[in-house]
Amino acid sequence: MIQLKSREEIELMYQSSQLVSRTLGEIAKVIKPGVSTKYLDTLAEEFIRDNGGIPAFKGLYGFPASLCMSPNDQVVHGIPNDNPLLEGDIISVDCGVLMNGYCGDHAYSFEIGEVSAEIKHLLKITKESLYKGIEQCIRGKRIGDISFAIQKYCESNGYGVVQELCGHGLGKKMHEDPEVPNYGRQGSGKVIKDGLTIAIEPMINMGSRHVKFHNDKWTVTSVDKSPSAHFEHNVAVIKGKPVLLSTFDYVHEVLGIVTDEEDIYRYENVLVN
Repeated sequence: MIQLKSREEIELMYQSSQLVSRTLGEIAKVIKPGVSTKYLDTLAEEFIRDNGGIPAFKGLYGFPASLCMSPNDQVVHGIPNDNPLLEGDIISVDCGVLMNGYCGDHAYSFEIGEVSAEIKHLLKITKESLYKGIEQCIRGKRIGDISFAIQKYCESNGYGVVQELCGHGLGKKMHEDPEVPNYGRQGSGKVIKDGLTIAIEPMINMGSRHVKFHNDKWTVTSVDKSPSAHFEHNVAVIKGKPVLLSTFDYVHEVLGIVTDEEDIYRYENVLVN
């Protein structure tokens, strides 16, 4: 059952999501070749706790860490370890926070040093597909419209859209209804209403869409070992339109990226209109 949120609840979720955003910004400051994912996980946990939050992933369904760290052909749910990141790697950093009784959950795929032009394109298209999905998060449309937009954009660029994993509702629990797949039919699924809060998260492979689930019960890789990208935002529907609760601003500031991709969805704009 979908739990629609009041404006007061959405404000609390905004604060939780913004702490996730700030945490990813802290990761952006130190992520580089030679750094281990376990070190980054420790840094993230300390930052979250120092700022009044609780790492929402740690212990969730038995997961052992605060961040899901998924390099290269790992799609999602990678467990941090002592292995150093290498020049040319990419890695999805997925972070969750519980604060004020509500969850925030979003992800960014980082380049480690210099990466190939092909990988840069994969990251670009995956990130753009996230906003294609957000565009469809409008009152009266359906979840399938979000799914279809992501799938169409990524497959038109020759990439595999992972179907075994999906986005989800978000609130007092990390995973609520509805599921938000990255593939589907226009006009299908639950009707989008004001107060809907969801995590939209394209998981896109450079090659085959198919994945392998590993014996550690967490790690998921592309079956053909092709690189995989993952970006995630938290979105609320307010006054019939999509509004971002999370932001990549903190990451972009560190990385020197200038973009207006979030401008029309900014939460701050809703407060003054």
